[in-house]
Amino acid sequence: MTTPVEPPTDGNVYFNDPESGAEMARLIDQDRLITQGMGGPLPEQSNDFADMHRILDIGCGPGGWLLDIAFEHPEIEAVGIDISRAMTDYARGRAKVQGLHNATFHAMDMLQPLQFPDHFFDLVNGRFIAFLPIKAWPSFLQECLRVTRPGGSIRLTESEWWNFSTSLALEQQLGMIIHALKKGGQSFSPSGNLVGITPMLRSLLRDAGCVNIQHKAHTIDYSFGEEVHQAFCKDFALSSRFMQPFIFNSGVATQEELDQIQQQLELDMMQEDFRAIMFILTAWGQKPQ
Repeated sequence: MTTPVEPPTDGNVYFNDPESGAEMARLIDQDRLITQGMGGPLPEQSNDFADMHRILDIGCGPGGWLLDIAFEHPEIEAVGIDISRAMTDYARGRAKVQGLHNATFHAMDMLQPLQFPDHFFDLVNGRFIAFLPIKAWPSFLQECLRVTRPGGSIRLTESEWWNFSTSLALEQQLGMIIHALKKGGQSFSPSGNLVGITPMLRSLLRDAGCVNIQHKAHTIDYSFGEEVHQAFCKDFALSSRFMQPFIFNSGVATQEELDQIQQQLELDMMQEDFRAIMFILTAWGQKPQ
């Protein structure tokens, strides 16, 4: 039987322990896979950072997305925040080792007022932060807008978590995660069958006051035989294990059910006939001049 990782107890809304070394290692690998799979850190703008002087990455985790930008663009002041001190300490250490003096990281709760001046950043980025309670989005985005300069952009990248695949066990596991999110007030879906975040991105930005809102979709095929297959399957296997306490505590499934599905999905993903694809949506909008 799997021994579940203890869930966080400090009231943070992230579904895994944000101080966990294992979760940090998973996010380091996931960050690289997603950035490469999408075609770079800013693919919808051909990775063009012209006229950008300050960038804020919210929920930066171990800092991979931001550190890539800081390395390629030493002229940009790159700032990352995350609720986890372990994550921001790691990112800060990486920046120091790489000599990236333009990258700084701070432990900060994104649901509280951001500790930055008004109109400070050219770009505010948030990737995979759909774990936020739905009631928190309006005030969160107002803070993002406050710290963005007029003409600057807010950028959100999310997935429905519903990765289409040939594995019934993977489908069942994702369904349990999504239902647990729904019970926790972290899903826009009326049924709880989806997270419901992707169709909301444009309207969330519009309601916050953004203009010139656009979006772009990405797909990543991690079927058996694809170059990224093993890496993505490892990420999903680990994330589903780490989320077992969150699902169990929500009452969606028993530990026995979780263990059985976990074992089967790990077997399914290694079969030669396994097929899977992940959809990702990026939406961005400007703060009015």
